[in-house]
Parts: sequence; structure tokens; C-alpha cells
Amino acid sequence: MTDKVSLRKLATGVPGLDILLGGGLNEFSFNLITGAPGCGKTTLAHQMMFALANPERRALFFTVLGEPPLKMLRYQQQYTFFDTDKVGTSIRYVNLAADLRAGDYSGVLERITREVEDFSPSLVFVDSFRSVIQSGKPGIEGMNDLQHFVQELGTRMTSWMATTFLIGEYQHSEVEANPIATVADGMISMSQVHDDNAVVRKIRIVKMRGQAHMSGSHTFRISSEGLRIYPRLLPPLADDRHPGVPVDREARRIPTGVAGLDEMLLGGLPQAHSLLVVGPTGCGKTILGSAFLQAGVSLGEQGVMLCFEKGTSRLRNAELAAMVQAGQVHIVETRRVDLTMEEFEDELLATIERTGARRVVIDSLSEFSLYLAPECRRHFREGVFHMLASLAKRGVTVLVTVGLDDRSLNMNHARADIAYLSDAMVAMRYAEVDGHVQRYIAVVKVRGSDHSNELREFRITDDGIEIDPVPAQVNGVLFGRTDSGKSGE
Repeated sequence: MTDKVSLRKLATGVPGLDILLGGGLNEFSFNLITGAPGCGKTTLAHQMMFALANPERRALFFTVLGEPPLKMLRYQQQYTFFDTDKVGTSIRYVNLAADLRAGDYSGVLERITREVEDFSPSLVFVDSFRSVIQSGKPGIEGMNDLQHFVQELGTRMTSWMATTFLIGEYQHSEVEANPIATVADGMISMSQVHDDNAVVRKIRIVKMRGQAHMSGSHTFRISSEGLRIYPRLLPPLADDRHPGVPVDREARRIPTGVAGLDEMLLGGLPQAHSLLVVGPTGCGKTILGSAFLQAGVSLGEQGVMLCFEKGTSRLRNAELAAMVQAGQVHIVETRRVDLTMEEFEDELLATIERTGARRVVIDSLSEFSLYLAPECRRHFREGVFHMLASLAKRGVTVLVTVGLDDRSLNMNHARADIAYLSDAMVAMRYAEVDGHVQRYIAVVKVRGSDHSNELREFRITDDGIEIDPVPAQVNGVLFGRTDSGKSGE
């Protein structure tokens, strides 16, 4: 035998799920969807069903709960994927509650068989399958009946050329000890992680026969559109770019909006680079970000600002407020405190796709982490890397600000876990000189390019940031007391 059987893959219609599955769902497979109450099992099943069902590929949804299907449909209709025109024609609902009261698996199996033969579905859903199990006989006899029922159901569904889903409220340990696990071709596990006051939903492909699926747990969110899954997958590196984004070994320089900084960068910031701006509170990081966006607007470029505690209602920069009002700069903000990095990135990239923005300011990563669910803060560095890589892939230049502890007395300019993720870094500092507080700026690094290593004094005026054209005459550290050119303590 030389010919291999080719398994056709079905697109599930759930954003991100096909990536986890390894390209889609195997047609005619026997699948188990498990998880605790409230984690989204029924919604996931409905979202897949409405995406796949059509006159040629009909779906049969069995409910085995005490409540009628009408009650379940009342809530599922609130999602945008629900298509009323498909119900009754491409999708049929059948309530098995009365059949289960007899406690006989054979009766339930025969009812399912009759409905399948009558409707000839390509998709079959049973929700909740655990109710079927709990209605059986206790002890060894009941377990044997259950195993025979599951095997017979799987055999019949395969012979009917149907893709089947059994939905049950199982924990992972329960599934492993259940005869269903040996019969199922695919197993999808859903859970809710409670951490402090936040809840993060996770999904995991336990197994999927015949294809290389992604392992591990992945975050998902339920909105009015249904489930959206965020695979833990880093974007491609090297020369991989979105269509229309040229590969340029000598990236062109773009103005930062501050003439003195452009001079220190030897002509501006390379396009598609990420610039990390670090410094203590009040040193001018947000002002520099506003100037960066304003420089883009003057060149006809749209901009996006991802901000948190500096939301639209608190914008004090008149030029930035005017750009937002004119639709030249778009603000991405949130009031939620339990979001994930993937959701922030998704909203940011959606805004870039919608507006065609070429510049992004994230102000700031210090506040950013405060808005994440505790479960997600542990993967903060990974999320920042993914977001910066995604922006670079689109040819977008990004300026990111980070608050720096103003008690620092050394040149460690940023958090060790994120400093090396950026392509360029600028440090802004205070110093006390002869009884006055003065500000200093330095370019710490620019990947693939030379840059000034000078320390320069700068001032914040009504016109923005003004940097002295000559190096500062200050020796030693930038923090602490510095009198008459002598380094402080």
C-alpha cells in the first residue's frame, strides 16, 4: 500500500484556534471539549457550529440538560456569530432529557441514531455529555455500559461520516481516567485561572490525532463576537515582512521631533526600530513621545498612542490633543485591570491596520504592567518581545517609555528583563548642580548604527525639549549632589 489517506481539515471559525490545532480540525474526527462550568465550552461549540454549518454540511446539536434548548439559544443569540437563518435548516436542536430519565444508554444511543439518520448531519454535538454518564448505572456494570456506549457512538458517527463533539464538565484528571479519553481523536481542555481579583481563561489542546498541534496553555477572551484565542507564538524574525513593507538593510532615518536628539542619533531614528526611553517621573518622557508623533504627522503619517493613566481626558499637551481631535493620532486605552498582553497587542495592531499608522508610542511600560492580570505579569517580558517584533514586522517605528527609579546611582538605565529587547535606548536623568535641578540626556545604544556617546543637558520649554549642542560639563554620576563640576556622593 503506497497511497496515504489525506485528512481534510475544517476551518473552525474561531480566531486563533486553527493555529493551535495545527491547521484546522480533522474532518470525521471524534472530539471531546472539557472544562469547569462557565469557561466557555458551549460558546466554543456554537461558534464552530455556526462557522461550519451550511446546507451541504448540516449540524445536529443534542442537549441533555434539564432546561429546554430554547433557554440556551436565548443566550447564544447574543453573539454576533449566531445566524438565525441557519436554525431549522442547516442546524437542528434535539433535547435528550426525556430519554436520559430511563437511565438506559441503549435508548439514548437509539434516539441519537434515529435523529442522525433522519437529518444526515456532518456535524454532531452532545452537550453536556457528562449528564449522559451520570444517568447511567453505578459500579462496574455502569462503567462497562458507558465504555460500550462511547465506543459504539464513535463507531456509528465515523460510519455516518460525521465530525462529532462531546462536551463535558471534566477536570483533566477525570478525563484521563475516563474511557472517553481512549476513544476521542481530539481533546480540547478549557479552564479559568483565578489569581487575586482577576480571572484569565486558558485553552489547551490535550491531543489531536494525525497532526502536529501546539502544546501548552493559551489565553482566550470571550466577547460579543465569541471566543478569540491568542496562541503563544512568536512572530517570524529576520527578513519576514508583511506585504508592502520593504526589506531595507540600510533603514532610512526618521526625525524624532527633537532636533538635538536627531543630531545625537546621527540623523534620526532608523525606521522600524523600537526606541526605549527611560527616566524618572517628570523628566519629559511623555513630551518626547508627543514630539515623536507630531514629527510623523508633519510628514503625513498617522500615529497611535497606547496609554493608561494618561488617557484622552487627561491629555495636557495641546499639540497632542489637537492631533487626536483631528484624527491624526489615535489613542488606545483601557480601564480594565485584568487584560492580557495578547489583548493589548491585538487592539494595537487592529488600530494600526485600520489607520495605516507608521508611528506608535507606548506610554508607559511601567503603567502597562499594572493593568495586566497577575497571571500575565509573569510573562511580561515575553509579551513585550512579541509586541515589538510584531510592530517591526509591519515596518512601524515605536517609542516606548519606562519609568526609572530616581534613587539609582549607576548607569543601569532600565529593567534588565526588557532593556535588551529594544533596538535603541535613550536615558533621561536629573542632577543637582549648584542648588539647581538640571536634566541630562544620553543615547545608550542604537543597534546596527553609530551614535553620539555624549551626555547633554536639556530643558523643557513651551516649545518642547531643547538639547544643548555641546556636551555637558558634569563629571561622575547623574544622580546625587554635583557641585561646581565635582561628582556627588
